[in-house]
Amino acid sequence: MKSLIFIVSLLLISTGLLAEIPQVVTIASIVETHYQNQDIFKTLFFIVLPMIGALTFITVLALTLVYLERKIAAHFQCRLGPMRVGFHGILQPIADAIKLLNKEDLIPKDADKLLHFIAPFIAMVGTVLGMVAIPFAPNIQVIDLDIGLLYLAAVSGIGVFAVLLAGWGSHNKWSLLGAMRAAAQLISYELSITIVLVVVVLFTGSLKLSEIIYQQDSLWWIFKGHIVSVIAFFIFFTASLAELNRTPFDLPEGEAELGAGFHTEYSGMRFSFFFLAEFINMFLACALMTTIFFGGWLPFHIQGLDALNSVMDLLPPLAWFMLKTSTLIFLMMWIRWTFPRLRIDQLMKLEWKFLLPLGLINIVLAAIVVSFKWYFFA
Repeated sequence: MKSLIFIVSLLLISTGLLAEIPQVVTIASIVETHYQNQDIFKTLFFIVLPMIGALTFITVLALTLVYLERKIAAHFQCRLGPMRVGFHGILQPIADAIKLLNKEDLIPKDADKLLHFIAPFIAMVGTVLGMVAIPFAPNIQVIDLDIGLLYLAAVSGIGVFAVLLAGWGSHNKWSLLGAMRAAAQLISYELSITIVLVVVVLFTGSLKLSEIIYQQDSLWWIFKGHIVSVIAFFIFFTASLAELNRTPFDLPEGEAELGAGFHTEYSGMRFSFFFLAEFINMFLACALMTTIFFGGWLPFHIQGLDALNSVMDLLPPLAWFMLKTSTLIFLMMWIRWTFPRLRIDQLMKLEWKFLLPLGLINIVLAAIVVSFKWYFFA
């Protein structure tokens, strides 16, 4: 019952926040229109419908990513992975979800029950609020904000609060150590991600995600910005791995010294919220990289090559977006099952002594490239 309250409250808050944003182009504008016309039944319909749609999409996406992670890991390790529940184990994530729903929800005796209760909820709030700003296709985007990049950078930081609240509220020294380690890691690598976003703004002159995509109609920014864009993408991708707590940067939940990190004392559906939020955030990070570096839902076009462009246009925009995003997700999974975990000192040294200085130098290079127009523009 508590898990159901979590989910319903999460979607209500998300929908309510969207209704307050003036740039909402679909759901919230419809809700506002019917509300002003005092058509209460239609208003409720247009609130409940996106809630159900958002819940369904996020649930299916999370279960799919969990299944793919297990299968890809198995093949990298010369195993088969899940095979028994459904065809090639395709129903195994559903079986896992049913198991988590039926597991006993335990709370430590001396824990701060309020903080322990709301931490997984906050983790999912940031994930859902980030999802609504992603442009999947020309007409598949909940909101198209003029400050879309800034909005995503802001809501992505909500996860830090969830981690700290989970560690502190659990009344477990290992959870607290994991939370402090995670907070230090997340805050540090957010600096590099923000610096990359500044480079993108320098190139595009806009924070609006749809405009950033349309500017790549002739050529994607990863090619337009040549070496500067390549460096920015490398920094963003590496920092995203650290933000997502994925190997080789999964120090917040290192088994050898922390047990499981900040969510050690969680069980059942509340544990699964942290687990699923990590996978959804991986999709968000890859979707944002697709949007700002690889043209979003735009096909690969080169100006002057009309025959090539016509062939590329055969694939629909949504398919292009999912293909690019899936490729980046596969690359993240590939790295997870290839590289060993770093030590905490190595992790922090990589950020403060390498990525951050490289990002600052790259901003200067981007400013020079933009000033002298040394990029590939159509």
